[in-house]
Amino acid sequence: MSTVQPPSTRRNTFTQAGRQGCLHNCTSAVLIQESALKELLEKQDTESHKNITSLSLNNTQTETLLSESLPCDWLAEPQQIQSRKGSLLLNPEARRRLEERRGSETHCVTKDLGSMGNKEDHFLGNHHHMEGHGHHLHLSSCHECLELENSTIVSVKYASAENIPDLPDDNFTSLDCGDDTLDEFDDKGFLGKGSTVNFNGKPPNVLVHTGGCQERFQRIHQLLTECINMDSYVIYALHPQQVLSEPWMESTRLLVLAEEEPLTPQLQTRFLTYLGQGGRVLGLSSTLCPAGLSLEARERQYKQVSRLSFTREDSTELELSVLTSGNVFIRDAHEGGEVELWGELKRDVLHDGEKDMVIVRMTHGEDGGEAVLCQVHLEMSPESENVTSEGFDELKVSNARRYEVLTEIFTSLGVGCELNQAPPPSPVYVLSTSQEGKASFLKWLHIHVDKEGLLKLSKAPLRLVSNAELQDGPILPVGSLALVTDPPESLSWEHFSMETYSKHLQTRLLGHTLFYADVTPTTMDLLEGMVMHLPKDMGLIAVAGQQSHGRGRGGNAWLSPPGCAMFTLNVQVALSSRLGQRIPFLQHLAALAMVEAVRSLPGYQDIDLRVKWPNDIYYSNQMKLGGVLVTSTVMGPTFHLLVGCGFNVSNSNPTICINDLVMKHNKEHRSNLEALNAAQLIARTVTSLEGLISAFQDQGPEAILPIYYKRWIHSGTRVRLWNEDGPESEVVGLDDNGFLQVYCKEQGIVSVQPDGNSFDMLKNLVVTKQR
Repeated sequence: MSTVQPPSTRRNTFTQAGRQGCLHNCTSAVLIQESALKELLEKQDTESHKNITSLSLNNTQTETLLSESLPCDWLAEPQQIQSRKGSLLLNPEARRRLEERRGSETHCVTKDLGSMGNKEDHFLGNHHHMEGHGHHLHLSSCHECLELENSTIVSVKYASAENIPDLPDDNFTSLDCGDDTLDEFDDKGFLGKGSTVNFNGKPPNVLVHTGGCQERFQRIHQLLTECINMDSYVIYALHPQQVLSEPWMESTRLLVLAEEEPLTPQLQTRFLTYLGQGGRVLGLSSTLCPAGLSLEARERQYKQVSRLSFTREDSTELELSVLTSGNVFIRDAHEGGEVELWGELKRDVLHDGEKDMVIVRMTHGEDGGEAVLCQVHLEMSPESENVTSEGFDELKVSNARRYEVLTEIFTSLGVGCELNQAPPPSPVYVLSTSQEGKASFLKWLHIHVDKEGLLKLSKAPLRLVSNAELQDGPILPVGSLALVTDPPESLSWEHFSMETYSKHLQTRLLGHTLFYADVTPTTMDLLEGMVMHLPKDMGLIAVAGQQSHGRGRGGNAWLSPPGCAMFTLNVQVALSSRLGQRIPFLQHLAALAMVEAVRSLPGYQDIDLRVKWPNDIYYSNQMKLGGVLVTSTVMGPTFHLLVGCGFNVSNSNPTICINDLVMKHNKEHRSNLEALNAAQLIARTVTSLEGLISAFQDQGPEAILPIYYKRWIHSGTRVRLWNEDGPESEVVGLDDNGFLQVYCKEQGIVSVQPDGNSFDMLKNLVVTKQR
């Protein structure tokens, strides 16, 4: 991570707040009652600076480890370089520690500490939080914070519960947002259910105000679940009547404002009060304007696709396409607190030298309130608005960068964006399109398991269990998965339908016997090691609803969330056959099969899904939405191959999926094509692949190259050989072995392959040696 730069180089700062601060290495705010505090200070006077003190908190004992007094050089001086983070003045050592921790946990900062020699000031600072009900004791070092969380969370909760007003429990949960109820919140403890350090003593509640619009709330809720660590936060809707009547401020970690209509003066005042009391606010096209800011309309920019220049934490610029709100911020330099320009619209000519400010960060009030306010629609996905085809493409290309901007904003507001822990592996079920095929496979299984019922041939050992044993909770060897041999016919899964799969599978051999797991590390692991022992007519396939450790080309990770079609297929090819002599072609056939699975459907032939050499699936020539990974083992006269495929079917974010293209087609052609699903497309892909393999075996490459060239994106593409300064060449096709052929003036038509070092397979191509 790069070093934090002062605002003068990192962001455009209009005014600067000259606060002093002291940053603990790891700090957590705990509310201590007056009696306990007095007892602590009395013991502090008689013992050394490092004590172990037993505090009585609501008749519950808790041992709290106090840190040693901080060294004097941690006190920042006004002349030292200012860091943007919380407007703190940090010395180089503090900034280094902050940078090391940035992105992994939230920071708790004590303000205006005063003399380190005064014991009471050292521990209490000037915090008089929650109307003077108690004081904050700061506990330092990661070890101590873990001790606090693991050993005393119940005591801390009870000690501070009287100071946390209950949130309303009627309207908040009426939207069925899919999160915990408020009653469940009480059981999570003061610091929430995750390990995020509480930077201001507030519970991990994120409140969303959309003016009562349920549809907009659902959109913001979906965005939050995609961006923040949902193991650590709970999301609730905040309705206008609750804003004015309910005591929600002290129970809110972050307030998200995303209303469509302008805020009333009463609501504006209430939200500014929360901000002034140290709250954190994210404005998403909201009309909230603290002192020092105002909004100016740009009617021509209303919901137009424009280019945004966003300044990252490390002062680098990030450009992306966004949908504008039709408003920009105007700065009043004579009022308000610190304002930093984080994002502006790009224009060829600036009127009067002014910038179209659309993302700003500002402070408000004396208690460290912080807001990031946006006048571009970062909350809107490209498919959510009725934009032109060109606008859709621009927004989709920038979609991953939109999430990057959102992550930086949430992190700056103290909200953790760490990836949620992957769910544990689920049982694997043996399925088949016919009872005869399943009986044959089960017979093979029982022959190859050991006396404990463990199949050790696969990379992930599988223990055979019955459905009855599964219900009783079988004891599995470490690292093994349960393989359920008799799943009930009524069993169904959210992300896969065996009935749909069977309906669309039209093969002679491939894909009729199936492993299915809702969650598995990777489908490759389920079959790897087993394939060399399988009979040729088995055609086994492994399918997952979600992969926790998906694999891509060159050892790259492949993100595999729900909504992807993910499978690994066992294929056996004779070495002496046409395909066996040109085995690299198999990855081209698999990629083409995925495209044909969609475009051969009646009505879907114009969906712009294409092949990118050698093994990727693209929307047009713009965005990747799938790929192929083939592994092979030779035993005797046979190639034993695993064909791993993954492509986005219904998961729109963070890039694009097939159903996005279907929706786009429907808008442009006023058609009503139905959305597709993973089971349907997996079955159609396997069917298409078997047909392509058969055609190749009968006639060779000439049987499939015409349709391959029709679907690929490379006709006329110009590339450079060896390096970026090498000779320019034009792509002309594939050779007999599946390598790319290009024409260059110096050498004529030559076959090339990737150098193995470039992320883009078409960069730094090297000429293959001809045999």
